[in-house]
Amino acid sequence: MSVKHPIISVTGSSGAGTSSVKQTFEQIFRREKINAAFIEGDAFHRYDRAEMKAAMAEASKKGNNHFSHFGPEANLLADLEDVFRTYGETGTGRTRHYVHDEEEAAALGSPPGTFTAWQDLPHGSDLLFYEGLHGAAVTDRLNVARYADLKIGVVPVINLEWIQKIHRDRASRGYTTEAVTDTILRRMPDYVSYICPQFTETDINFQRVPTVDTSNPFVARWIPTPDESMVVIRFRNPRGIDFPYLLAMIPGSFMSRANSIVTPGNKLDLAMQLILTPMILRLIERKRRAA
Repeated sequence: MSVKHPIISVTGSSGAGTSSVKQTFEQIFRREKINAAFIEGDAFHRYDRAEMKAAMAEASKKGNNHFSHFGPEANLLADLEDVFRTYGETGTGRTRHYVHDEEEAAALGSPPGTFTAWQDLPHGSDLLFYEGLHGAAVTDRLNVARYADLKIGVVPVINLEWIQKIHRDRASRGYTTEAVTDTILRRMPDYVSYICPQFTETDINFQRVPTVDTSNPFVARWIPTPDESMVVIRFRNPRGIDFPYLLAMIPGSFMSRANSIVTPGNKLDLAMQLILTPMILRLIERKRRAA
């Protein structure tokens, strides 16, 4: 953790909705005139698309049918930890971009499925914002979580997460339901071992829970809408959280535990704005005082 160079980390698995949460943070940064440097978790995958296919095939030959982006072997987690540490100490670091599709290829100048060159983060940023799979990763060899000042988990209930992933990958990547299902099954051991444990490290978890039947996510025709959902917001340390204020400001919300508030799904953006804005401003105020 760093007073002079704070780090915010949003972590969640593929299909969890971290990209939508990133948009809320971007709105806060614009409104409060905060100059954020950004890191995408995909930038720290070890292999590009073609290399990953080859690595998976090689792992299968050796009897490992669960090699996935969720596990440490397919990622540069030591490099990610080093960037967090370096930014916290100096306000600098390096990152790159993973090119997902043709639209990004046109903007970034690299073919889909490849990485751009490593580049230094822009100088003079107010904070570092990370969004990806491993923003609160802890293994026996490294601890990414210890360097982040505010850690956010985005964790839909598992069936909803699968529905979101299936629909996203079919629509934007052209995958079949069967192909996405194979990916989900292959990733499951790493999901249990490396993704889930991060959510005990996070300061706040946002978990969307559908209020419609999602019993069989593999045949669901639609993603449950925000109006068809509730969001459980869990605070690791509820001290200092003004729950009466949040209950008054977010219609339809209620407390489920002493450290958890439940809000209607269509109030998620409002809840995040009310909860996260003062936390971000406190980080910036501490930074300015230290300077």
